[in-house]
Order: sequence, then C-alpha cells, then structure tokens
Amino acid sequence: MSDLPYRPNVGAVLFNDSGLILVARRADMPNAEGAPGSWQLPQGGMDKGEDPRQAVLRELAEEIGTDHAEIIAEHPDWFTYDLPAELIGKALGGKYRGQRQKWFALRFTGVDSDIRLDLNPHPEFDAWRWVPLAELPSLAVPFKRAIYEVLARDFAGL
Repeated sequence: MSDLPYRPNVGAVLFNDSGLILVARRADMPNAEGAPGSWQLPQGGMDKGEDPRQAVLRELAEEIGTDHAEIIAEHPDWFTYDLPAELIGKALGGKYRGQRQKWFALRFTGVDSDIRLDLNPHPEFDAWRWVPLAELPSLAVPFKRAIYEVLARDFAGL
C-alpha cells in the first residue's frame, strides 16, 4: 500500500441560508446492515493542473447537479486519509492508497430544486439532506471521521 500515491482531491462543505450543510448518501457503499447509508460531503478528484477552487465548483456540478455556490472559506491545510485495507486495489480505480484533500466552505446560492442527483448517468449519490455541521462526524465512515471532525470544528464559525 505504501507504494501507491494519494489521489489529489477537493471537498465541499456546502452551507444553506439556515446554516445547515449538505450531506449525500453514497449509492455504492451500503451500511453495516446492507442498506444504503454512507453519508459524506461532496468531493472528487482534481484533474492534472486544475486549480482547486475551480475543481470544487466542477465537482459540485458533477456530483450534485449544481454549481450554484460561492466559496466563502478555504481550509489552510491539505488532509490525507488512507483507504481501509479491504478497499485497496478496488476503490479509486485501484491506483491510490487514499486521498490528499483541499477543503472549501461554500454558500449555496440556489434553491433545493437545483440539487439534481439524477443528471449524472452513473450517480455517486442516491439521496441528500441538510444537517447541522456538528452532526457531520457522526455520519462519516470511520476512515474519514478525523477529517470531518476538523472541518466541523474549523468551519463552525461560518
């Protein structure tokens, strides 16, 4: 595993006018009971040479069907996480040990109907909802939880 690189990635903490954040349920990761249930923030890989600020807006459009958002904060750090051993060679095209991520806080400038999970022919998510930022870590899969704890703490003032 240590021979594999980290995939460059961006992530979005998308706030609505009520101060809630968007989480989406992965269509391909069932929970422990086998039902859909792995909730996460929108995130995705960066193209070679792509600016992270442009990448996060592109990823929002690809994953949740809208780029009606404006960046309000950028976390100063890059975060890394390793995939669990059982996902090495399977997740992320089998080419990465995990991801190296730049996170942004964004203000949603659209309306709920602008969020369209059905625009992608192979949607990553099958549901979404608005939740309090403090709830984020409890929704995360274990290997992402530490990053979500930092984001919940550091973006709490927004």
